[in-house]
Amino acid sequence: MVATEQTLLIAGVLLIFGILASRLSSRLGVPALLFFLLIGMFAGSEGIGGIPFDDSRLAETIGVIALAFILFSGGLETDAGSIRRVARQGISLATLGVFLTALLTGLFSSWVLGLPVLDGFLLGAIISSTDAAAVFAVLRSQRIGLKGDTRYLLEFESGSNDPMAVFLTVATLALLANPDSSPLSQFGAFAVQMVLGAACGYGIGRVAIAFLNWLHLEAEGLYAVVTIASVLIGFSITSLVGGNGFLAVYVAGITLSAGDFIHKRSLLRFHDGLAWLMQIVMFLVLGLLVFPSKLITVAVPGLLIAAFLMLVARPIAVFLGLAFSKIGLRQKLLVSWVGLRGAVPIVLATFPYQAGYANADTVFHIIFFAVITSVLLQGTTIAPVARWLKLDVPLLKKRHYPIEYVPAPRSGSDLVEVSVPDSAHSIGKRIMDLALPESALVVLIGRGDEFVAPRGGTEIEKGDQLLVLARKEDLGRVHTAIAAPPNPKPPT
Repeated sequence: MVATEQTLLIAGVLLIFGILASRLSSRLGVPALLFFLLIGMFAGSEGIGGIPFDDSRLAETIGVIALAFILFSGGLETDAGSIRRVARQGISLATLGVFLTALLTGLFSSWVLGLPVLDGFLLGAIISSTDAAAVFAVLRSQRIGLKGDTRYLLEFESGSNDPMAVFLTVATLALLANPDSSPLSQFGAFAVQMVLGAACGYGIGRVAIAFLNWLHLEAEGLYAVVTIASVLIGFSITSLVGGNGFLAVYVAGITLSAGDFIHKRSLLRFHDGLAWLMQIVMFLVLGLLVFPSKLITVAVPGLLIAAFLMLVARPIAVFLGLAFSKIGLRQKLLVSWVGLRGAVPIVLATFPYQAGYANADTVFHIIFFAVITSVLLQGTTIAPVARWLKLDVPLLKKRHYPIEYVPAPRSGSDLVEVSVPDSAHSIGKRIMDLALPESALVVLIGRGDEFVAPRGGTEIEKGDQLLVLARKEDLGRVHTAIAAPPNPKPPT
């Protein structure tokens, strides 16, 4: 039996390796999840660490809890206003797109592995969802952004397509366990899960906002405990009443993001750190669960399935899912290639173990191999593909300001950062000459590596980043006054 001190030492060392791996991933432009998985594999029973671990139930539990907090953090960081512009397309990709991906990949897997169609569909369902967090980690490391609403579409799809993949996996396992049941009955259950998940998530988010603003706690750290409790309670209650807990926590995060509550910015930072911790722990545990020797035996089918998924199933699903949208060809091609697989497929691959599925071990290792292949091929080529399609834009370095704004509940004001592009009409003008609304106040200017305390006579320079305090309804006018090009065209 391993002593508590040894367990804690091992856990601490693995976390440090995970942090160093994250730093390395930023330099190499490879998603950090790949390094987290590899660290877990090397620390496992067949690696140099020799840590014995084959508890699939514990791995599933850790994965589900970690995913709940990762999705909640993703919702918190989502711009609700931007999401509204791509909601219809995102929902189409998160439902029809995921189903088509699962169907096509399932049929191909059935043919490659010589399995019954339903068994193949199980594999397709498990690997049908995407991981945009890994995509944006790569783009940030290479200082690349995406034009238009492409980023928001990918964010929304990634945050909302996990429930569909979970449903398809659970429903398929139920059909395999009871072949006499009707597949149509499962889709009725899916509709109920989605409606309840969205409704519960919105309700939990609104209650959390009201509770945070009502508490008036002396210890600021306790507000983070409230949000943690909100995630745990929200996920559990939604699941108990028959809704989808993953969708609920994601919607709750978006609801909180759109609302005003005390210590909002510090709580966003806290959950960003917590999400990173959850990712590291989850991938380390899943890596420990893998036996590298078994990966070799599934390398050929795993590579074929990954190639079909990336080159055939995902593009067909995207083009059909976006068939009636106004999104252009280049954006569709990029969205097709950015179908990076990540955490969810590997977590879902532990479900067949608990269901007593005969081929659970084979499915898990094929999914693991396919995810690693997707990360290596797609994760390292996203930036070149974005440049080739001319959809890349420079990503401004996120600046850390020496001041923090903590708005009072229902204050109606917000502190925003507005960047001055090269073509802005405000360049060379004094702050007093800008057509800023009366509610707006330029608090600080980031210029190069320094900060400038602004006065009315301070001139705006190219590349400046202005920290502006203004009422929320005036933020659009603030951006126009600072960042708009000369003689902007009137809206049509």
